[in-house]
Amino acid sequence: MTDTTDHQHKKTALVTGANKGIGYEIAAGLSRLGFRVAVGARDDGRREEAVAKLLSDGHDVFGVALDVTSDDSVAAAAAELEAAGGLDVLVNNAGITGGMPQEPTRVSAEQVLGVVDVNVVGVIRVTNAMLPLLRRSASPRIVNVSSTVGSLGLQTAQAEPVGPLSAAYSPTKTYLNAVTVQYAKELAGEGILVNAGCPGYVATDLNGHQGFRTPEQGAAIFLELATLPDGGPSGTFRDETGIQPW
Repeated sequence: MTDTTDHQHKKTALVTGANKGIGYEIAAGLSRLGFRVAVGARDDGRREEAVAKLLSDGHDVFGVALDVTSDDSVAAAAAELEAAGGLDVLVNNAGITGGMPQEPTRVSAEQVLGVVDVNVVGVIRVTNAMLPLLRRSASPRIVNVSSTVGSLGLQTAQAEPVGPLSAAYSPTKTYLNAVTVQYAKELAGEGILVNAGCPGYVATDLNGHQGFRTPEQGAAIFLELATLPDGGPSGTFRDETGIQPW
């Protein structure tokens, strides 16, 4: 176990949905960069398993019970992080696809609302709960895990489709991008950098592991956004190739 005195000299990051996939690799990557990382996940068993594996690999992590759809769960997580010393970086990674069908003529209202609750409202809920902690950080960062399937510019400018037809998942990433801009504008004078990124087509549970990129490759852009220098860009949407259209 890491000596508790070490924690006083480390920045703390929270990654939501960090028990697997891209979130897990973001947590591991931030630890390699010197952060103490809170592994947020709603499933107790999966969270504990992920934390145990990360610890066995030498990472400085701890688990935090976190259901982004629950006000009580998010408030409890914020209190736990405050007791643990505060928060410097928030990575809003938790997300769901909503299942099939996703064609706009077949998708159900309940299905759409369920995805919005996790992918958009969940981000707002967690961000607002963590803001008091982030405001006390010397270099606070908020990073939202988005996707180019949510880019209206790319969706309308290319002959080739950007992702499959999706009336639930893709629009939530469009919505998340818009929310990212609004946070960046509101917090512009506080030194809190707020950015969104796209990991590319990563093999995860969300796509049945059909992606051609590894979770570690997908995590790289978020590590970059989480460690931007003071005075760095805010209100941007980017992937590993650079700035992407909203």
